[in-house]
Amino acid sequence: MAFVITSPCVGEKSGECVETCPVDCIVEGDDMFYIDPDICIDCGACEAVCPVEAIYPEEEVPEEEQQYIQLNKDFFK
Repeated sequence: MAFVITSPCVGEKSGECVETCPVDCIVEGDDMFYIDPDICIDCGACEAVCPVEAIYPEEEVPEEEQQYIQLNKDFFK
């Protein structure tokens, strides 16, 4: 299980999550940040510092944000 960045991050890109991540699994894309699910260690550090509350544990991503689970995975293919 990994954390997932969702729609509130689109256009926001504050970056606190990148600075906090101990394993450097968060990468900046064109319009938002993405979490690499293969590197994420499920520590929750990023979730705690996200100013727009865009980060969720994968199993807690709201139903209307479910597409972001695959978007985060696909970004790293």
